[in-house]
This record gives sequence, structure tokens and C-alpha cells, in this order.
Amino acid sequence: MKKTLFILLLTISYQLIQAQNIIQSREYPKGFFRYPLDLPPSIAGGFGELRPNHFHAGLDFKTNQQSGYPVHAAADGYVSRIRVQFGGGGNIVYINHPNGYTTVYMHNSRFSPQIEKVLRNYQYQHQLYEVDFNPLPDQITVCKNDVIAISGQSGAVAGPHVHFEIRDTKTEHTINPQLFGVTIPDRTPPAISAIGIYYLDGKPFSENTPHEFLSVAGVAGNYHLVKPKVIELSGNIGFGITTSDMNSASANHNGVYSIQLKLDGKDVYTFVMEHFAFDQTHAINGYIDYPTFLTSHRFIQKCFVPPGSNITLYPQSINRGIINFDDDELHEVEYVVKDVAGNTSTLTLKVKSKRLLQSTVIVKPAGTLFHYDQVNVLNTDKVKVTINPGNLYDDIDFTYAELPKKPGAYSATYRIHNKFTPIHDRYDIWIKPDVDLGALGDKAVIDGTGGLCDSSKYENGYVKARARAFGDYYIKLDTTAPYIMPLNIHKGSILAKSKGIFLKIGDNLSGVKTYNGKIDGKWVLMEWDFKTKILSYTFDGSITSGKHTFELTVGDAKNNFSQFTADFNR
Repeated sequence: MKKTLFILLLTISYQLIQAQNIIQSREYPKGFFRYPLDLPPSIAGGFGELRPNHFHAGLDFKTNQQSGYPVHAAADGYVSRIRVQFGGGGNIVYINHPNGYTTVYMHNSRFSPQIEKVLRNYQYQHQLYEVDFNPLPDQITVCKNDVIAISGQSGAVAGPHVHFEIRDTKTEHTINPQLFGVTIPDRTPPAISAIGIYYLDGKPFSENTPHEFLSVAGVAGNYHLVKPKVIELSGNIGFGITTSDMNSASANHNGVYSIQLKLDGKDVYTFVMEHFAFDQTHAINGYIDYPTFLTSHRFIQKCFVPPGSNITLYPQSINRGIINFDDDELHEVEYVVKDVAGNTSTLTLKVKSKRLLQSTVIVKPAGTLFHYDQVNVLNTDKVKVTINPGNLYDDIDFTYAELPKKPGAYSATYRIHNKFTPIHDRYDIWIKPDVDLGALGDKAVIDGTGGLCDSSKYENGYVKARARAFGDYYIKLDTTAPYIMPLNIHKGSILAKSKGIFLKIGDNLSGVKTYNGKIDGKWVLMEWDFKTKILSYTFDGSITSGKHTFELTVGDAKNNFSQFTADFNR
């Protein structure tokens, strides 16, 4: 009761702070949702925080660096979805609420008995550990405050916490939970550490765009250049910024809520982390200075909009945020950066605009112009590439080269553009092997510096796949079965005092696709941990004392299989 009262007082207090002027397209119901934990609210990750290849989609509530805390339903509703992932969010539960929103709870160590029963029945019925299904609306109803799970660190996480989201049930857009009053104590304005200036000269942004970074310092939300000066600029200029936020409850650096870029007091660019769709999350690579991130792991947030970006995080811009300096006048460029509580930091620059001298230098393109809004095709007798509209954030000077064959490869290496240009989604790639693969065609994959391609398939003399990034690609064959490494079981093992059966499994190339364990010929549920790669079966009352036989079959994506069998005594 004391904990609940404490959290309620915090909620009321910090809703008042959040009432400060922030940018949002609509009002959200406050006071409807509670915190998922009975702990003072503190987060390790904020909504929209910049992460490699994605925007963070929720709040990561801290759990004192340990598992085992009750996770509560944020409001009345019903369990609409249960998901178990090897990586990702691990053990996940979704609850639909009558006001049109869905709350999501990830990385749980286990679910409540009611949810666990429904999950286990589904897993055994389909003989799968990784599942994703929708119970009937009246199958599992919950009330606000009900314990729906126990916190943990399942899935692809570095430590225990509860990842919490609020989504629009109809659109599935994820929305900043703090706009609903699920707030974090915050009296600290965002920090600004650097700005970027990009000399676009009317050309698409690329790794070759001339730029400079200027260091920034300041206190209490008031920032300035470390070396103050009037910046002389001419032509089309894009600006960028390095900024982060801290709250009053932890020392973690989180993302900011909004960035406004003003020219002489008028908004020319606005970025707001209010909500976004999941098919937009990879657009972070078009939002940031992606080449700089790859070379220095530094997040520079570009304050100009790529023409091929369709995310909802840009509510306003003039000329996509690109400013043309050509009038020989002195201008004021101002950054206004806010967190979701309304704490504000500003940085003002003095810019002397200069008329751009007409350039007589003609730069010859290195390759072929690919347009962001068209179907782009590379077609040779050895390699084909098709990039559909929506995958490029801007036009690119596409380059291609054939490189020497790598040892063990079944084709030359083909350089498909370069790694510094991000791709929003996958594109199609075909590579012709240098020999007829015949019956080995089913074992062919396309691999390379951009990672293993998806859905490799041999047909019509080519290996076709879906690539996630530009880079160097070639054909390999996967004829090696996955490995099985028993940890506590061997022929004749006595497991009377063991909690379960433990093994490590993995694959050298195409990846583990299936695993099936049986005891005495009957399928048993085996859980594969993402962090340790340990596959385990936990004994329950169904395995009686005496002699038993354990069998495990593991297959990869190219239908190579390994088997392990051992008798044991219980």
C-alpha cells in the first residue's frame, strides 16, 4: 500500500512537470495506466532512444539489476497475444484495453499461472518452443494491478529489466508512454555536445558530403560553441546535432523528445518522438549521419529530412530542413531541444550568409544514378540486383565491382555499392555460381560483409536471396550440420538430482532452424537461451524414476541435421 501511494504521488507530481509546453499531435488519457512495477520509476532506456539499426520502442524499467519482481497489468483488459522469442523480447505478453490501446511487457522470466497454462498447451499442441499466437478475447481477462508475469532478462538483453510499451491497438503504432502519465522524475534539461554542418551543394547526402563538427558546451540548458565565432556559410546547408537526455532517477543517457531548428526565429525543421510504426524503426539509419556512425559509433542526428523517409517523426519542415544561405546577411540559427517533461536546452549560432560562387568543376559520377522513388535494377550476366521504391532514403550514385573469388566460395565476390549507404528494407540479389551446383543447389547461400542473406534459393542457374545491406557478396555452400554439445547428459547418466537436461547447440552458417527433444519417444518442451546458447529441458512430474531415453534432433536452414541420443536414469 505504501509503495502504491508513493508511486501515485510521483505520478501526480511529474504529470505537472510534463504539462509544460511540448509538441504533440493529440492528447492521451492520463491516469488510465499504472506503472508495470511496484518500484520507484527509473529507466535504463527511453522511448525513441537511438539504438543501432532501430529506435527504441518503449521504456526499459529498471529492476535493481535482478529478476523476480511482479509485473502488473497497467489497466483492465484481456491478453491479446503471447509471444516467446529466442532473441528479441523473449517472453512477451500483450494486453488489449477498452480505450483502444495495447500494453506490451517484454523480457519476463515467466508468466502468471493462467497465462503459463495457455502458453504451455499451445506449445505442446504445436510442438514448438518459439510461438506467437492470439488467445481468444475472453480466454484470459485481467484487472488493473493483476500480476501477469515475473520480471527477468529473457531474449536479447544485457541485464534484467521490464520493457514496457503502449501501442495504438488499431494501427499498432508505439506511443511514448510518458504522454499517458507513465512518467519518470525529470528536472534535467537535455545535453548538447556537438553540432554538424553539412555542405550539400544541392546533392544527395552521402559519405562524400563535406562536413564539419563543432564542439558545444553549456550549463542549465544554455549552450554555446566551445570556440564562439560567426560561421560563414553559403549554398545549401544541412545541420546536425549530438544530444542526449538524463532524468532525475538514474544516470543513464536517454534520447530527447523533440528537436527544433529555427532560422531567424522561424521553424525550418521539427523532430518529435511522439509515436512511430514498427516498419519505420530502421529509418533511424536515414535519420542519423550513418557514415559517421559506422566509422566512429557516434550519433549525429541530421536536422534535414531525407526525401525517401516516410516516418511520422518529422511533423514539420521547410525545404526538408535544408537552408540556402545566399543573401550576404547575418542570420541566427537556433536549436531548441526538449525532453518529454518539457525541460529545454537551446543553442544559438551566428551565421554570415555568403553568395555562392558558380562552380566550374564538373564531378563525373562514379556509377549509375539510382532514384529513391523508382525501381532500380543492376543486371549483368553474373549478378542481378533489384531495389524497390521505399528502400533508399535518397538518390545514390550506385557503384558495382567484381572482386577476386574468396577461398571456399562458389562465385566471385561482388561489391554491391558500399556499406555507408543504409537500406530501409531488404532488396533482391541474384548471383550466378561459377559451376553448376546440381544437387548441392539446395545448400547454397549468399553471404558477405552485409551479413548472411535471407531466403537463399537456387533456381534458373542463380542463387537468389534477400540482402539487408550493401556490401561484398558471394556464394557459399552449407553442408555442415549443427553442433550439439551435451553439458550434463551422456550414455548412462544419473540425473536423479538434476533439475533438467542441458546442452549447447549452434550452427556455422545458415543458423539453427529447428530443434526437437523427446523423452521415451514423447515430445518435450526445450527452451533455448539467447545469451548462453544453452538448450534445456526442465524435469517435471511426468518423468518418473527409472531408466529413460533422451533424443534430440537439430536442423539448420539448409536442412542439415544432427542427432543426439542418450539413456539416463532418473
